[in-house]
Amino acid sequence: MNQRLLALYGLKWNPFSPELPTEAIFVPPKLENFCWRIEHAQIREGGFAMIHGDPGTGKSIALRLLAERLSKLCDVTVGAVSHPQSNLADFYRELGDIFAVALRPHNRWGGFKALRERWLAHLDTTRRRCVLLIDEAQEMSPAALCELRLLASARFDSQPLLCVVLAGDARLIDKLRREDLIPLGSRIRTRLATEHASREELIEGLAHLLTGAGNATLMTQQLRHTLCDHAAGNYRILTTMAAELLAVAAKRELPQLDEKLYLEVFAPPDTPTTRRAATRR
Repeated sequence: MNQRLLALYGLKWNPFSPELPTEAIFVPPKLENFCWRIEHAQIREGGFAMIHGDPGTGKSIALRLLAERLSKLCDVTVGAVSHPQSNLADFYRELGDIFAVALRPHNRWGGFKALRERWLAHLDTTRRRCVLLIDEAQEMSPAALCELRLLASARFDSQPLLCVVLAGDARLIDKLRREDLIPLGSRIRTRLATEHASREELIEGLAHLLTGAGNATLMTQQLRHTLCDHAAGNYRILTTMAAELLAVAAKRELPQLDEKLYLEVFAPPDTPTTRRAATRR
């Protein structure tokens, strides 16, 4: 189905797929500034950064873009936590796996010491900190977050050993207001708040996706405006609706996506109650 879709519309990739290539991602100025700050300053300075916002506003996309850019730098080790819900022992196991350090989770002091020695050795060699990316950070336990704060610095908190980027929704902000996590919250140096996009930003992002995929005329202008009007400022809602329209259009082998198709796919069903009300009028 995917290859048929691409061939039918002359696309290099599906512009609405979650597997969108990194180079096709729409990068607003605020996201570009955040990535620049991490890439050119914080990997040398170390410390914590945070991305926060409602679901569907681009937190995971921001992490993905940041990881791609950092991976192209020489002498930078980038790791990502894949199971933030872990208890403290499993959290140490995952850190050991990420940074290639043999750990014994029952010996927390040994793991603590080995990880810090690994990061110090990397810092002495490259003058750049290792980077740890944590998506869905609101799922982390307070104990793991506290442990991470202690792990990530040395010399009485004067030498950051790690650059940590936390990404999460409003629950992360609430969690960092806990009394035991205030010391971590006060150490966040760089922040990116992903917000609901304006109509103009959605239109610009949609145009960027279509042009990057190789078919700027895939949708009529009227359909673009209609989709953006009904996306509630949410990029995920926008691309989900567009993906549904594209699948239906490909099945019917329509030459272009237009507002008529939108009405057919997303218009409310014609129920008996609706028909009776229309008859009375």
